[in-house]
Amino acid sequence: MKTLVICSGGLDSVSLAHKVAAEHDLIGLISFDYGQRHRKELDFAARAAARLGVPHDLIDMRQIGAHLSGSALTDDVDVPDGHYAEDTMKITVVPNRNAIMLAIAFGIAAAKQADAVATAVHGGDHFIYPDCRPGFTQAFEAMQAQALDGYANVRLYTPFVHEPKSAIVSEGARHNTPFADTWSCYKGGEVHCGRCGTCVERREAFHLADVEDPTVYADPEFWRAAVEGR
Repeated sequence: MKTLVICSGGLDSVSLAHKVAAEHDLIGLISFDYGQRHRKELDFAARAAARLGVPHDLIDMRQIGAHLSGSALTDDVDVPDGHYAEDTMKITVVPNRNAIMLAIAFGIAAAKQADAVATAVHGGDHFIYPDCRPGFTQAFEAMQAQALDGYANVRLYTPFVHEPKSAIVSEGARHNTPFADTWSCYKGGEVHCGRCGTCVERREAFHLADVEDPTVYADPEFWRAAVEGR
C-alpha cells in the first residue's frame, strides 16, 4: 500500500510513519505550517523523513491559519495546564484543521498515485477534537471517494483511531521509533513543559505502556497530580 503520512513531528505521527515504513510502502511525509506556536514540531517531522529516507513536503497554511482564530495554538492565548481531557483544553481546538489538511493530502496522494493517506488520530483525541472522531474519518473517506471518483482510489488509513495513546507508544516502541526525536508540547519552549494537556497525556502514555520515557520535561512530575485530579 503506497502511503503518504501526515506528520506533525509529534509522537503519534512519527510512530505512525515508522509503522507504515515497516509494514507498507511509505512514499513520503507531509506537514503543515498553519502558524502554530509550537512550529518547532515541523523540524522533527523533517528529521523523521530524512531518517526514513523519504521526501518531506511542508505546506504553508499560515494565511489560512490566521483566519482560524480563537485557538491557543494560533492566537495570543495561554495554553492551559492540566489533563488533556479537561474542558479547558477545548481552547486548543483549531476549527476544521484536520479536514483542511486531509483534503490537501488526498489531492497530493492522488497526484502521486498513492493508495492511502495515513493520519495518527487516536481515541484520546475524540473528547475534544471533532475532526479526530471515527464518525468524521469515515465520512471524510466517503466524501473523498466521491471527490476522486474516476480519477483515483485513495483510502484513509487510521490504525490508531480507536486506540489510546499508550497503545501508540507500544506500537512505536515495536518499530523502534526514536521518541526523544519527537515533539508534543503545545507551548513550544526549549524543552517539553510537562504541564500542558499534551505533555501530561504523553507522560501518562509512557507510564501506562510501561515504556521508558526519554523526554526532558521542565516539570516532570506534574502529570501525576493532573491525572489524579481529572
